[in-house]
Amino acid sequence: MSGAGLPEIGIPDGRGLRVGVVTSRWNEPVTALLQERALAAAAEAGATAEAHVVVGALEIPVVARALAADCDAVVALGCVVRGGTPHFDYVCDSVTAGLTRIALDTGTPVGNGVLTCDTQEQAVARAGGPGAAEDKGREAMIAALHTARLLRDLEDRR
Repeated sequence: MSGAGLPEIGIPDGRGLRVGVVTSRWNEPVTALLQERALAAAAEAGATAEAHVVVGALEIPVVARALAADCDAVVALGCVVRGGTPHFDYVCDSVTAGLTRIALDTGTPVGNGVLTCDTQEQAVARAGGPGAAEDKGREAMIAALHTARLLRDLEDRR
């Protein structure tokens, strides 16, 4: 499992921060849990979060781009499970490149909580449910909020 080395930074102060959350419906039992965990982390931090749902992972970047124009941070949530064709590689590469481009082009942090798993069991283990080894929705929100707070603090120093 990929959670090794995860830093323990705690919940950042999200007061005054607005976060757009875009979640794919594909593999909905997993993505609904990712969204639930991300929204709970935003509430715990005191941030305002608004949730939006798209059909699949390939639709996430275009909505994330729109949210980046109006939000302090964006969290992207989805679940792509490897199948028997190269489609998995194309989807994962496209989504990751798109989210990275959005963050760099807009200066808006994007928390990437799009799971890329070999099996459905791995996806469930990473989604943050009872007994799960990881909590990627929460982690994506914390990363986005932490970066948004840091960027705001750096801007305030000017």
